[in-house]
Amino acid sequence: MFELGREFMRLFAGERIKPFADGLTGGDATLLELLDLQLLLQEAKSADVAAGRISSQDKAQRRLEAAVAWREVSRRSGDPVALRKAAAAAEIACAAFDPSRRPDAWARARCEQGFCGLLGAELFADPGLDAAAAIAFREARRIAKGGLAAPLADIGLALVEARGELATGGADAARAAFARFNAPIAALDTLTRRSAAARPLAAEARLMRADLLCGWGARLADESLLRGAIDEASAAADHVDIAYEPLTWARAEILRCQALGLWGEAVGDIDAVAAGATSLAAVLDHLSRDHSPLDWARIQIALAQALQALGEASSDERAYEQAVTCYDRAGLVLKDAPATPMRGLAAGQRAICLARSAELTGDLGVLDSAETALKIELANLQARRDPVAWALAQMHLARLYEARVDITGKDRGERAAAVLALDAALDVFGEQGLRSLSVMAGEALERLRAGPAPKRTAV
Repeated sequence: MFELGREFMRLFAGERIKPFADGLTGGDATLLELLDLQLLLQEAKSADVAAGRISSQDKAQRRLEAAVAWREVSRRSGDPVALRKAAAAAEIACAAFDPSRRPDAWARARCEQGFCGLLGAELFADPGLDAAAAIAFREARRIAKGGLAAPLADIGLALVEARGELATGGADAARAAFARFNAPIAALDTLTRRSAAARPLAAEARLMRADLLCGWGARLADESLLRGAIDEASAAADHVDIAYEPLTWARAEILRCQALGLWGEAVGDIDAVAAGATSLAAVLDHLSRDHSPLDWARIQIALAQALQALGEASSDERAYEQAVTCYDRAGLVLKDAPATPMRGLAAGQRAICLARSAELTGDLGVLDSAETALKIELANLQARRDPVAWALAQMHLARLYEARVDITGKDRGERAAAVLALDAALDVFGEQGLRSLSVMAGEALERLRAGPAPKRTAV
């Protein structure tokens, strides 16, 4: 899909007067999606070099281009170092632009700082970064005179406000949040006539709105909100060209399929869940692991969740086995991004699939095999060298102990062992500042300490 040499020759033939001095894109952020992660990393480094060169024209703009490239590196890899580089480059660009002479450029750099904060909050579950992003967007909105900066600031503010309401707001709050995106998305759509950068940005805004609707719909089990998320993700995919915005298209498809699966669960339509799983498998044909590791892992997790839902609906242990395989594939990527909440989600759901498979079959050998594998993993892990991986293994082991008690109705020390493992994991997550994993471990501890689980009959 990404035959880069031919694509770039075709794109730039007749348009370039001279070769780009630095990088493959010449500072055009709309071309970054064509680069795989390694080429993107080189592009970000080239942008840094261009910004630091004494002879460079408009160094502030070069810094802004570097910030955009580094943020995309972090978005695809989950690398906090890349995100810090993006934030630092955006800050330098903001300081270099004169807001009285170039207000829109200054506002665009300030928006980039805000989007770095939003990405950090998403990747590392730090809500404090949302608050910092809101400050950046408000300042950008106050200074912006037009162009891309004003609608981008409005989108950023709408997203921060909606994230704050997502955990507690009802359906009316969801629809109000949806409406706040209307004006800035319309403004970006209008700007597409004179700015190529506006089209993918408008699609990104639609994806943000679809993701919020999906989150609200999943929490409230609201069919209309989930249907809205499906429609909005489909609209985002329709507004991009898969040949030139492959990642935006893939992200839209992932979200559409997730929302479709959740809608199918909400209305009891197993065919919709199966259709979502089939479409997710098709997306894998268009996106490689090397191009965007985190997006590839998201597809694997979404596919695993769909298979898990099919397993629940059909009581078929084979669906759980396939889901475990998908979670394992995602783990190949997420082991290099220990702070992202996706790692904890995949790890916890994998253990649940193993436990549920054992419950369905009444075969404790599934748990025996999983426990043996985890104990071998723990024996090979060094807590000092990779404390997060060690703590995750402890959390998985605790879930399997809990499943054994649940299946047999007997406690031969498994509950105490699970509490001990979770206590150790919770200590590590607290020391590492991993909030989402700390919450998961804390909830499991509360469940175990609440008392014996009722015995469940194997199917």
